[in-house]
Amino acid sequence: MQLDARMRLFMYLLGVFLTCLLIGNLIGGKLTSVTVFGEERLISVGQLSFPLTFVLTDIINEFYGRKMARSLTMLGFFMTALAFGIIHLAGVVPFAANTAITPAAFDNVFTSASRIQIASMIAFVVAQFLDIGVFFLIKKATGDRFLWLRATGSTAISQLVDTILVTCIAFTSLPSSVLVNIIVTSYAVKLLAAVGMTPVIYALHELLERRYGLAPVPLEQRAA
Repeated sequence: MQLDARMRLFMYLLGVFLTCLLIGNLIGGKLTSVTVFGEERLISVGQLSFPLTFVLTDIINEFYGRKMARSLTMLGFFMTALAFGIIHLAGVVPFAANTAITPAAFDNVFTSASRIQIASMIAFVVAQFLDIGVFFLIKKATGDRFLWLRATGSTAISQLVDTILVTCIAFTSLPSSVLVNIIVTSYAVKLLAAVGMTPVIYALHELLERRYGLAPVPLEQRAA
């Protein structure tokens, strides 16, 4: 069976989306710090890949509709849960003698951040559905104008919720001041990423319309 351009493109977008999502969850347990105005602030390195998932959600929402964007979200959630289950199943399988990777090393890399991974999955579903809904409402209010507004606006709102949820669920043992530090810094990075990704969204939008001959899904179909 030969796939048409629309379906081939969707497969590419899906592949990049799932890769960024899974990698973000695997590396999310590592915290790094940035210095802002002389003050050290903490941030998860998972933020390296997560912003792209929301860009792709907006693109799919725009060209494939709200229903497809929701399906993508649930697929991402279940694939993350599947990866989580396989990793933990691998963790309980006994190690062979003289293995190059020690149990401690394996646990540090894969299973020590279980709470963070669970928090990320919960926050992801809530934030994605919020992103999809806000994107639709702005699209309904403005029509095909102001692509930057619906893309950045939906991401700004959904990522605030995502940041609060994942931080409060994953790092409950940390002092409140540290939690606020992580939330403020992570959200600032996400907001800057959302603004910085605006040209990327416009470029993808132009590519899809000119190169692949795709048109945004009509608002009537989005509401269906």
